Amino acid sequence: MGEAVQRRMMGLTAVVAALGMTATLAGCGGDSGSGDVTLKLVAADYGTGPANTSEKYWSGVAAGFEKENPGIKVEVSVLHWKDVDREVGEMVEAGRAPDIAQIGAYADYATDGKLYTADETLAIRTAANFLPSLSDAGKIDGIQYGLPFVASTRLLFYNEKLFAQSGLDAPETWDDIRSAATALKAEGVTYPFALPLGQEEAQAETLMWLLSGGGGYTDDVGAYDIDSAANIATFRWLREDLVGKGLTGPVEPGKLDREKAFEAFADGEVGMLNGHPTLLDEAEAKGVKVGMVPLPGVDGPMKGSMGVADWMMGFKENGHRKEIGAFLDYAYSDENVLAFADEYDLLPVTGSAAAVMEGDKSHKKLHKFLAALPNSTLPPFGKTSWATVSDSIKKNIGKAVAPGSNPESVLGEIATEAKEAQAAE
Repeated sequence: MGEAVQRRMMGLTAVVAALGMTATLAGCGGDSGSGDVTLKLVAADYGTGPANTSEKYWSGVAAGFEKENPGIKVEVSVLHWKDVDREVGEMVEAGRAPDIAQIGAYADYATDGKLYTADETLAIRTAANFLPSLSDAGKIDGIQYGLPFVASTRLLFYNEKLFAQSGLDAPETWDDIRSAATALKAEGVTYPFALPLGQEEAQAETLMWLLSGGGGYTDDVGAYDIDSAANIATFRWLREDLVGKGLTGPVEPGKLDREKAFEAFADGEVGMLNGHPTLLDEAEAKGVKVGMVPLPGVDGPMKGSMGVADWMMGFKENGHRKEIGAFLDYAYSDENVLAFADEYDLLPVTGSAAAVMEGDKSHKKLHKFLAALPNSTLPPFGKTSWATVSDSIKKNIGKAVAPGSNPESVLGEIATEAKEAQAAE
């Protein structure tokens, strides 16, 4: 799922119509525990159609919860992941925040004082069960507001058939990537290495490369450090050693979206790219045998990876703190966490569910991704400025690898915008 999109004002009537909700909901009780309570839950749809819509999952969770908690009803609204962040933003602006939202970003709401903290809602056992790297990404000034819901990591995917035909071994270093891509190009492979730096998810592809080059978006104290020497060196290498040598295919990276790169890989047209579990199923369904290795670094494979998470949060507006906490504790049971992860080939966010998945041979294809999760580095979700910075990366980073470009200048412009955005937090 993508990140939070820019929020805009919208009238209450339009919000209610868009979400298919009634304006009058049972909402008494709150912290007092008196009377019936209806919790409003808005969640993202991870499905590809009616057969696997997330509405089925959440309706099942709600029904199970209601059975165990008489007096609490859960009203479920599931929206397309491209729309849900905007829709929730509009509800909040209109003064009709849901009680619980499962979306892509939490920082703005937390900073505005609209969210309960994890300590205010969750049982200690639930809060302590989150994987530390994910739990930390849900904190602002050491206080957790964002509850990780699902996660994924990235590995380097390669087409085993194409590699075998060229007599290649799986790459472990950047030099291996370059030499393998050169050999694949000589064999007529359309995209020796697909490098999607188009606007769809350029911020993620960028972070993978920055981490593999020893850099990242922030420094050791959490300040933006986008134009660091390590990051500049990474993009110089990409420009000179991959793009400049014609090893990234017919579409320039700045115009290649992740979805198109993934489609090309599943069609057997790509030698290598950075992939996630969903692509694995898509490719194998079309007969592409996929090799997977940790992201190659300058001198060897990375020990960690880039991680991505979406978030659950409880809004204060309706005063249903206890009821929200009860639902979240139920939703984060191993059974529920694993059911969702299994349905969409994602990774569980709790230690106990991750241990179950790790020991289950039926999840073998996810084990390498799961192994990378504890040491993964996530984007700076806790910064309210991240939405602005991410948007700048999406719009501009492709220029850093264009022929004749100056990576230092491009990264410097993004860094300046990032520092200004951070100063305004």
